[in-house]
Amino acid sequence: MKFNILTLFIACFLTTTAIAQVDRSKQPEPGPAPKINLGQPDEFVLQNGLKVLVVENNKLPRVSASLIIDNKPHAEEKPATSSLVSALMGTGTQNISKDDFNEEIDFLGASISLGAENASARSLSKFFPRVMELMAEGALRPKFTQEEFEAEKTKQIESLKSINKDVGSIASRVSAALAYGANHPYGEFATVENTEKVSLEDIENFYNTYFKPGNAYLVVVGDIKTSEVKKLAEKNFGDWEAGTPNEQELPKVANVANTQINLVDMPNAVQSELRLQNTIDLKMADEDYFPVLVANQILGGSFGSYLNMNLREDKGYTYGARTSTGADKYASRFVAQASVRNAVTDSAIVESLKEIKRIKTEPVDAKILENAKSKFAGDFVLRLERPSTIANYALNIKTNDLSDDFYETFLENINAVTAEDIQRVANKYYQTDNMRIVVAGKASEIAENLEKVEFNGKTIPVKYYNKFGEEVEKPQTKEVDASVTVEKIYADYIEAIGGRDAVEDVESVVMKAEASVQGMALNLSLKRTMDGKLNQEVSVGGNVMSKQIFDGEAGFVMAQGQKIPYNEDQIKTAKLDANPFPELKVGDATLEGIETVEGKDAYVVALSDNYKAYYNVESGLKMQTVQTVSQAGQTMTIPTGYSDYQEVKGVKFPFKMTQAAGPQTFEFDVSEILVNEGVSAEDFEE
Repeated sequence: MKFNILTLFIACFLTTTAIAQVDRSKQPEPGPAPKINLGQPDEFVLQNGLKVLVVENNKLPRVSASLIIDNKPHAEEKPATSSLVSALMGTGTQNISKDDFNEEIDFLGASISLGAENASARSLSKFFPRVMELMAEGALRPKFTQEEFEAEKTKQIESLKSINKDVGSIASRVSAALAYGANHPYGEFATVENTEKVSLEDIENFYNTYFKPGNAYLVVVGDIKTSEVKKLAEKNFGDWEAGTPNEQELPKVANVANTQINLVDMPNAVQSELRLQNTIDLKMADEDYFPVLVANQILGGSFGSYLNMNLREDKGYTYGARTSTGADKYASRFVAQASVRNAVTDSAIVESLKEIKRIKTEPVDAKILENAKSKFAGDFVLRLERPSTIANYALNIKTNDLSDDFYETFLENINAVTAEDIQRVANKYYQTDNMRIVVAGKASEIAENLEKVEFNGKTIPVKYYNKFGEEVEKPQTKEVDASVTVEKIYADYIEAIGGRDAVEDVESVVMKAEASVQGMALNLSLKRTMDGKLNQEVSVGGNVMSKQIFDGEAGFVMAQGQKIPYNEDQIKTAKLDANPFPELKVGDATLEGIETVEGKDAYVVALSDNYKAYYNVESGLKMQTVQTVSQAGQTMTIPTGYSDYQEVKGVKFPFKMTQAAGPQTFEFDVSEILVNEGVSAEDFEE
């Protein structure tokens, strides 16, 4: 015991002495990066050129296989073709029907995914021989039928129609097209028009051209011996006819001569989607790769990054802002992005440019630099715990022309990055003088201020584009006829839904609706009365997730066991929204103009500072309401869309509703509407 106490005393003394000798005026030198010893997968090549990588791991009785075809990017005459090929892979094979194929996979408790230039499978190790056989059957012997083709084509067209309304999707599509060019594989995109032109013959030609083993890798990881993988690979993939697709010469990409704002008008947008971007030439094998990784982390790659702390934490413009800096061996780009409120779109651009300029001109703080390095180290070590990591790293080395010790020295190279390196690569790859600032948003609300944005003492020019990346003229504001008033708009609406007599016979309305969220049913029950009372419940699986009660003067929200009283703004909004037909009284409503909603002209009526309603110019029906709410320092705009009006007891009600909250959109189908029944006074009590 005395020895142990003495040893402890000496250890403490030595530690205290060492601390006393530290020069606190200097930043501590970082310690050496830990030595990484990665295992190597077993490798072999089939006669047809298919390269196989195997990583044995017996911790769990599971095996996964991935088939990756590393073809050079190729532009498509009809850009929808590859996605349709992916959709049709797995809809039956030359020897097994679609239903039998899927039923056997389910019976084995396995999963198989098939794509236009890839495939994967997972299962328990005892079932893997059969699962790999099914994977090969689906990948090498697909059966493309006209019936399945037409069905998948219809699905894709409907999806594309939906995308045309999604501001984020349009921003991503147009920014890629403008960065790389619409004729570049990374810039092209599917549309309703080019999807309609795809034929079954195009599907077959694509598959026969690009599904070849010459550039393919089969990666197998899990509880299986390499010797068994060799037998299975030869048996299932040995007859795959050898070949390599002809490579296309890729179009050259170039940045704009001067920084510009590219505005895509999305009249239905309640937020603006920003993409500040420039193309770069950076590969994983380049010396700049590691400094760029760290620079991106500091600028916009984490919650505590320059960009996120400014736009989200300091200004409250967005729920999150981030950056990405690509390292593709063919073409890449730097992108800073965020979703921001319309009112602060111009300010968000200025602040984003400020943070990019900051990392280019100011040496990064030593503590921030070390934190960024530590994040990489932690993530890297966690990844090493997954058996698939060894195979993925080995595959990266082969497909990206990396040195054999690239990952063994990864942390060493991260650790060697200096503040000077950060500043150097930031100036090289973040090209604020040649940047496209793509904005998808509501031009009628944001264009005027965007045309005043300045950077480095110069006004940034604004160009206008449509949803397909084609330059267009600046959208013109539509004038409202002098004879149109709020009174007329409201009267037309009341007439359109059934007339004043029918509406005034309504005392209460009960609406029940359902939406699907991540495979779960979201149920909505809404009760409203003509004297301005409201009861709303949202439930999942019979469990009430949230409840709102408003008795005409006060209200509250009940969620997650907490009861939160309405604030002043919520009370004002509830007094407008609780009545099923607020259009019966004009009140303080004002007419703001005409805007486009779902491709139709709509009158915009402001009922208050934070609540607007939109009425179809032709039909008079209400198409949308937009509410602006502030909570926890964040402001968000919530649009609710109304369509599919159907008559119930002489009055038309919308039987479809959509509501967006941040990035999430809920689509409700109304199942039942009750008029003057199903409501009691107790519904509006605590």
